[in-house]
Amino acid sequence: MALPFLGMDPWLERPGLWPDVHDSLILALRRTLAPLLRPRYYIAVRQRSVLAVSAEESVAIYPDVAIVDSGQAPVQSESTSSVAAEPIVVSVPVRESLQEDYLEIVEAQTHQVISVIEILSPNNKQPGEDRRSYESKRERIFRTLTNLVEIDLLRGWAPMPFTFVQNNGKMSHYRILVKRGDHPRRAFLYPFNLKDAIPSFQLPLQRGDQEPLVHLGELLGEIYDEGGYDLRIDYSQPPVPPLGDEEAAWASEILRGRRPS
Repeated sequence: MALPFLGMDPWLERPGLWPDVHDSLILALRRTLAPLLRPRYYIAVRQRSVLAVSAEESVAIYPDVAIVDSGQAPVQSESTSSVAAEPIVVSVPVRESLQEDYLEIVEAQTHQVISVIEILSPNNKQPGEDRRSYESKRERIFRTLTNLVEIDLLRGWAPMPFTFVQNNGKMSHYRILVKRGDHPRRAFLYPFNLKDAIPSFQLPLQRGDQEPLVHLGELLGEIYDEGGYDLRIDYSQPPVPPLGDEEAAWASEILRGRRPS
């Protein structure tokens, strides 16, 4: 089934669904761009490890009290009750190692990384260790001649750092940042909102090379159908994060024909 929205579908941002959307977009980008870049470049899928409690938060765990086995038998206190207290069931945070994919455009002859394509996830966008690690990587790229394409399709959390030098500096729901390595401090921002089509942009390569257009909106529509997201999303429930009143009314009107009566 076709994607119901002209641009980004906010229901795809749900933390439990987003990892599948993220990885599907990564593979769709490689599948589409690889034939256009051969034989000068190849595209490698790279992975990095992140530590997350869930798709929504990352926390560090430190014990308040450590229990150490001394090798001695426990001493029973006379005041200890012979009946154990009734516990309640709780969940505890457990950091697990997750793998996040990103793309590298590599020159075939020299194996030099020319461009990096990142699709932001909750792990590297929300405050915490993983965001700090990603921002450090981002700054390292900025100090080199490597190009960076940063795709942010998540409304939650603060955008990655940049400073407006044009327009009124108003933030958008979503954004694509293209930082060319031959411009030390300048980058190109493609902002768009929920009601907008996802803008196409040129994939930065080496100077003088023909740079293909990346039609991210078309790719999102393709993976929406391939991944059966219409079968996995309950559009009768609000998206996560929720929409404002105006956006919610607008989305409800678009989805009216899809919701069960």
